Order: sequence, then structure tokens, then C-alpha cells
Amino acid sequence: MIGKSQNEYSFRHTTLSTSFEESTGGLEHDEKGISLDLQFFDLTTMAAATNNFSVANELGTGGFGSVYKGVLCNGKEIAVKRLSKNSGQGIEEFKNEVLLIAKLQHRNLVRILGCCVQDDEKMLIYEFLPNKSLDFFIFNETNRALLDWTRRFEIIHGITRGILYLHQDSRLRIIHRDLKASNILLDASMNPKIADFGMARIFKGDQNEANTKRVVGTYGYMSPEYAMRGRFSVKSDVYSFGILLIEIITGRKNNGYYHEEHPDSNLVGHVWNLWREGNALEIVDLFMGESYPVNEVLKCMQIAFLCVQEYAADRPTMSEILFMLGNDVALPSPRRPAFLLERNYINGELSTRKRTSSLNDMTFSTVEAR
Repeated sequence: MIGKSQNEYSFRHTTLSTSFEESTGGLEHDEKGISLDLQFFDLTTMAAATNNFSVANELGTGGFGSVYKGVLCNGKEIAVKRLSKNSGQGIEEFKNEVLLIAKLQHRNLVRILGCCVQDDEKMLIYEFLPNKSLDFFIFNETNRALLDWTRRFEIIHGITRGILYLHQDSRLRIIHRDLKASNILLDASMNPKIADFGMARIFKGDQNEANTKRVVGTYGYMSPEYAMRGRFSVKSDVYSFGILLIEIITGRKNNGYYHEEHPDSNLVGHVWNLWREGNALEIVDLFMGESYPVNEVLKCMQIAFLCVQEYAADRPTMSEILFMLGNDVALPSPRRPAFLLERNYINGELSTRKRTSSLNDMTFSTVEAR
């Protein structure tokens, strides 16, 4: 059991110990030998900091549990991610997040401060970011008016640099697997920070891709090779980034988007049709005003379509994307987007159909949507 603190607010420094490994089931074989230096908080400290996890302090909730704002006795604000005891996503995601975030240091990644493992409780403690997440802005008519194109372009750059660090510049090659607007947090200066590494996976050495039988993620952000065959790579994250880029430009969600002229398409399909017709500016978010640089916006839209191409090999790397964003270069012509996800309820159950350039529809049920 984790040692008790001297008072209800204090915490101590320690490393992952036998008691922690017993509480979490032990680290997996490819994670052993990695020493994590973390602050361990006790349960009493977390309850006091969050006013006993009051609803008033709740910042958000999901399949994993809830996130609460907390204040330590020294006045430091924190965000406490409390894993639900009934969540099927509990222990493995917890180990992943502790392992990965504690060893990753980048201005565009959320910073973990420590964890709490006591009794049946498992919590992750992060830096508190006052501006919540990107979806709080771009999918809200009032809030997205606060994001002009300059600010959105800076956010795009920050997300790009964060993913590039995960894929290429960190000691470990990390595939996030759940990049989406709600997992991009914003600090006081609106700098983006990638969060939620519960689904992330480590690649070692020259490994470029892997397979899984358990496909987890969010509808509308998953690449076709991952959603249909369980195959993921850095190009899976590139696909998700492309979806995110289109959402930032349009201020609309890919999931649940409907347009009467293209009733069978989601947002990506509708934007693609407009782009091919030369009418892409019709879908640009009106809340950005009329003074945005048209060529830069269209360039970002073209980069997004390069990211969501069907074949992973056709998609650019994040280093290539960063270069394209920062330089005036000719971009290749993108192929048709990979597929459009449609959600349908059949006998009360959710199914997802794959629509490609052919007329055949496919249904798969292995996805665990979040």
C-alpha cells in the first residue's frame, strides 16, 4: 500500500514500487525496466483537493470515469482523472498513461504530476489547463467566434509539433490512437496540449506498424486500416489529424454531420465534394470573419485531404506536414478520402458501415467506440 502522507494535503516523491505493480497488475513485458519518477498522492489528499469529488468541480466525463478540478494546500491547481470502478477500460489504460506521459516532455503534451493508487481508487493527476479542450471552442457557436484564423493556425501548428514529437523525436515512438478535438487541451495562452494516452501504444526500433484484435477509438477519427483490420501505425494518427484539421477549419463535427445535398456523406465527404467543385470556401467557418488568408486556409484543407487518403502509404508523415504548413510549396493532389462512416441503429444496436468509392457497404462490430 502506498505510504500515508503527514497531513491530508501532502504528498511524497517515490518511484514505481512493488506495491504499485501489484495494484496495477504489473507492467507488460515491453514496459519493464523503465523507471518512472512520480509523485504519489493519497486518497485523502485528492478528496480534500476536489471537495470530495463534488459535481461542481467536475470538468468532464467519459467512458473512463470523470475529471475534476482540484486545488492543493499550496494553492496549486490540478486536474484529477478518476477512473471509474466499473469501467471496462480501467487498468490497462491507467498503466499506459502513467508509463507514457511520465516519460514524455514536450510543450504540446499535457504534463502529468502524479497518481493515486489506493484501495479501489486509481487516479491520474495532471496540470490544470483553464481553457478546457478544443471541442469546447470549435463546436460551440459562442466560443468558436473567439478563434480567428491566426489562433486556429497556431493551434494546428502546436498539434502537429506534438504528434511529430510522439512519432519521431521522443525516446519512444508513440502511436496515440485516439486523436480528436476533446483530447486537445488548451492552456491559458491557448497553446494546445495533446492528452489522454490511455489507448496509446509504443513502437520500438524500426517497427512501423502493428495489429490488434481489440479496436478502440472514436467513430469518425479512425483510419480504415485500423477500423477494418486492426492495423495501426503513425499513419493512423495522421488520418485522425486530417479529420481534426477539417473540423478546425469548418467548425463542424465529422460525426453526426448532415447535409441535404449529400445525405450519405459525413463532414469529410461533403467538404471533399465542395473542394473538387472549387467551392470549398462555402464550408469554412463563418465565425472566423472575412479577413482570413484564403490561400492558407485552402492549403490546410488540401493537407487534410492528403492525411485522410485511403492507403496509409499515400499519407504524409508529420514531419512532411510540418514542412508543408510552414513553407510555400506545391502540394500533391490528394486521392479520394478513405471512407465515410455512417452510424445506424439496427435492432437497438449500433453498427457502422464503410462507404468507399465502390457501391459495396461493409459492416463491422469490433470497434469499441468512446
